[in-house]
Amino acid sequence: MAARVSILALPFLVHSCIGQEPAEASATPATSVNSTLPVNWIYGAYLPKDAPVQPLTGNERFKLYIRQTYTTPGIYVKTALFSIHDQVNETEPDWGDGASGFGKRLGSLHARNIIQNSLASLGNAAVGFEPRYDRCRCEGAWPRIRHAVVRNFITYGGGDDRGIRPQIMSYAAAFGAGVTVASWEPDDTSVLIKGYQGVVTQAWVGVIVDALAEFAPDIKRMFHKKKADDS
Repeated sequence: MAARVSILALPFLVHSCIGQEPAEASATPATSVNSTLPVNWIYGAYLPKDAPVQPLTGNERFKLYIRQTYTTPGIYVKTALFSIHDQVNETEPDWGDGASGFGKRLGSLHARNIIQNSLASLGNAAVGFEPRYDRCRCEGAWPRIRHAVVRNFITYGGGDDRGIRPQIMSYAAAFGAGVTVASWEPDDTSVLIKGYQGVVTQAWVGVIVDALAEFAPDIKRMFHKKKADDS
């Protein structure tokens, strides 16, 4: 049901987001932005608000993939949190509820996250889609929330045409990872259902992650201001 609502609402959300076009390249920080490839441990790869959205080279995409999948703590934190949730709810009861069961859930979820990141990175590279979240160049809470929601369903194309594209690769990767994981999990749920569940999870988790990426600088400033006021 949630997936159906998201799909029905998508044309209206995309229309409202059309005004946010990728920034044109400037003479300044484009190179430094692409070379540093910032990846936050909570919300992943992002572009600073005033940075131009420039196509990544193949080498930059590979570096970004390594950072997101292996060398920053975000994927490990995500795996641990979902593993604890699955352990408490006794997902895959055949694995048991002890240390052995937790280890199997942890390993399965981590493999799933690596597979999903790998498929998404390969797919985006193949078609030249932008894999990073770009913060909204707009003012006001509602336009920024809308941008965060919409960006979970659309991205930008590559090459000379930087127009809006459907976020196909992220959802195809979520489906592919779900189907793959189903091959070793002990329950008898259909692999297609597992893939569908992966797509639904990507929809709601992706919106939350994008919202965090959008408002993280404001939250950080708030904490710093409070700390300064208290000192």
